[in-house]
Amino acid sequence: MGKPTGFIEYERELPADRSPLERIKDWGEFHLHFHSEAESQRQGARCMECGIPFCQTGKILPGGASGCPVNNLIPEWNDMIYRGLWREAYERLRMTNNFPEFTGRVCPAPCEGACTLGLNENPVTIKLNEVSIIDKAFAEGWVQVEPPTERTGKKVAVVGSGPAGLACADQLNKVGHEVTVYERADRIGGLLMYGIPNMKLDKTEVVQRRVDLMAAEGIQFVTGVQIGKDISAAELRKNFDAVVLCAGATQARDLPVPGRELKGVHFAMEFLTANTKSLLDSKHADGNYISAKDKHVIVIGGGDTGTDCVGTSLRHGCKSVTQLEIMPRAPDQRAPSNPWPEWPLIFRVDYGQEEAAALFGADPRHYLVSTKKFVGDAEGKVQEIHTIGVQWEKTADGRMNLVEIPGSERVLPAQLILLAMGFTGPEKALIESSQVATDPRGNVQAAYGQYATSVPGIFAAGDMRRGQSLVVWAINEGRQAARECDRFLMGETTLP
Repeated sequence: MGKPTGFIEYERELPADRSPLERIKDWGEFHLHFHSEAESQRQGARCMECGIPFCQTGKILPGGASGCPVNNLIPEWNDMIYRGLWREAYERLRMTNNFPEFTGRVCPAPCEGACTLGLNENPVTIKLNEVSIIDKAFAEGWVQVEPPTERTGKKVAVVGSGPAGLACADQLNKVGHEVTVYERADRIGGLLMYGIPNMKLDKTEVVQRRVDLMAAEGIQFVTGVQIGKDISAAELRKNFDAVVLCAGATQARDLPVPGRELKGVHFAMEFLTANTKSLLDSKHADGNYISAKDKHVIVIGGGDTGTDCVGTSLRHGCKSVTQLEIMPRAPDQRAPSNPWPEWPLIFRVDYGQEEAAALFGADPRHYLVSTKKFVGDAEGKVQEIHTIGVQWEKTADGRMNLVEIPGSERVLPAQLILLAMGFTGPEKALIESSQVATDPRGNVQAAYGQYATSVPGIFAAGDMRRGQSLVVWAINEGRQAARECDRFLMGETTLP
């Protein structure tokens, strides 16, 4: 531990983001770096390098994920930042995380929720420190193409190029297997490419940069091919020694209320995917996206996807944006039922809400609101949303029941409604084609830590196995599935 009193001497500080009213004018990333390394070193010095670093444990507790799912060696590289040993910090970071440039930008940082310093002070800026290390590594040229020195002669197909698929492919390639990644979209990256907007994760400078590195190391990427439709899973299994399913949980949760069929009501991912594709294809010149310009926009759902819809609508130039949540507002401080080191379920203002408040004068979120119906015009275009206030009441058997509040009905103008209520699981075509067993939730059945499905030689990882989750958990599962796939192919494995 380089600075025993660092957590006493230095306050938690983050570099200022670009101002909300400036950044909504473009699609560039809004997070900035510190102006000097000394500022980063002070933040590294705040790490206490405690005897039991809960930050790197990666456990699932009742309140959610606690600590880093990929078990990053956080105290070690925090100390190296403080000492100015950036190259060594990068070498430590790459031991556990294939893509710190992704997690350092989009991860909610369960590591910080489990930081020991966070018990009674502001936690260490772990997420910022991580992205600072990897961005400096790229800038200094330390991230190099490193193809395997020998090939095993074994061939593996990875279905899906999101964080789980990419992590799995990267690990399998490192030990010499010939890896082919199949992606049904026209670009590699899965939700990293099309599910997360460019202002949070730059597609060219960050995502494609990593994909190009992996391709240079020998991984084959095939786009525009849907397994289960264009190629059967049986054919894939015949042509490869093993298959790993990493296609995600992309079946969106619908809202079956009157008026759902109206024009202008879309799933959030339809909106976000089309927007990013058009941005990359033509900087929106082709018009092949769902525009929020001059429209009253309603976003139903309060998670990250809902926030991304808010931020994207603002950049289009919407007339207004309102975000509806059926759950109550989170508390400002941890509730007694949500103790450290659980992920703190507290009220936060994300980038989209900050931008909406700067532009329109108020946070766009409305809590404890349920949708009754959508109403359209004579041409079948949505014009209104009818809502009612609700409250959650505990029943005699302990369950929570949703109760409508009489007299709380509201009618809001709406020319674009975006459904961002999460995902129910993986799509069925691939599962049916591969004939793998599913669990009661419809996810592919494969035990955590083993990842083997009911069909020999087929493995599953990420959201397709565990359900909707975080990018960092997908990387965790992709790495572990690669280990078990390698063991299946070779009888033993050296992968972590």
